[in-house]
Amino acid sequence: MPTTIAILAPGEMGSAVGARLTAGGARVITSLAGRSAASAARARAAGLEIADTDHALVAEADLVLSVVPPGEAVAVAKRLRPELARIATSPVYVDFNAVSPDTVRHIAAALADTRCPFVDGGIIGPPPSPSSRTVFYVSGDAAGRVAALREHGLDIRLLEGAVGAASALKMSYAGITKGLTALGATMMLGATRAGCATDLATELAESQPHLAKWLTRQVPAMFPKAYRFVAEMEEIADFLHTDRPACEVYHAIARLYARLASSEGAGDIDALARFCNAPGQAQEQTRAQVVVAPDSPR
Repeated sequence: MPTTIAILAPGEMGSAVGARLTAGGARVITSLAGRSAASAARARAAGLEIADTDHALVAEADLVLSVVPPGEAVAVAKRLRPELARIATSPVYVDFNAVSPDTVRHIAAALADTRCPFVDGGIIGPPPSPSSRTVFYVSGDAAGRVAALREHGLDIRLLEGAVGAASALKMSYAGITKGLTALGATMMLGATRAGCATDLATELAESQPHLAKWLTRQVPAMFPKAYRFVAEMEEIADFLHTDRPACEVYHAIARLYARLASSEGAGDIDALARFCNAPGQAQEQTRAQVVVAPDSPR
């Protein structure tokens, strides 16, 4: 029998992971509950089976992979908890979301009475494709059981350490890459307002060519994803909560991404696109209203 994997949810990353696993010979099931027409189309294009109920989603699964926006990770686990506790099998639950170690430990505690082994995970890289480098880090006592996914096409890396180690790595990496993107965007906008955007672009190209190339690629790529980065930056702030200045930096970055994702940030998106010579990105940007609540409980 092929390995049966339940994936929540079939967004851009989840569908791509499912497609890779299906191509590698696994049976992949997902749910379209509350999902958009675009998610449904992605799931079907990836060859994923569609479960009508949460029971059907997890009843035959060997592994359950949670791949949802970070703000939904706890709610998804709590939603599946009754079914995971009820079924006779005990699939491995892998939280592959961009959440802080404290949040992932909270999720593990919420599922503790289901008897399902829990694995902490972190994905570094874009949705899997033939040309991408996408690595799946896992930690915790049951992490070795996820290594079988290597046979189905995923680059699984086992980390030493308990639940929380993989999330700490993800937070640290995303804090650097998405943090630098935010800092670059901030100073591009500052230069634009001061009237020296062209001069800054020229100086960066001459004195920091690698950084200039990276930023002019990463900043436009951020436009359609900014709304998704808000909760992730709040999770990074939570990860850094013992270092108050650092924590406040990421709360501020979350607010920056929230503004860029809203109608209020339309002019900033256009200015950044001009700085990066990517005007088409601005016209194609899909903006979403985002409410930032840095002090809300997780």
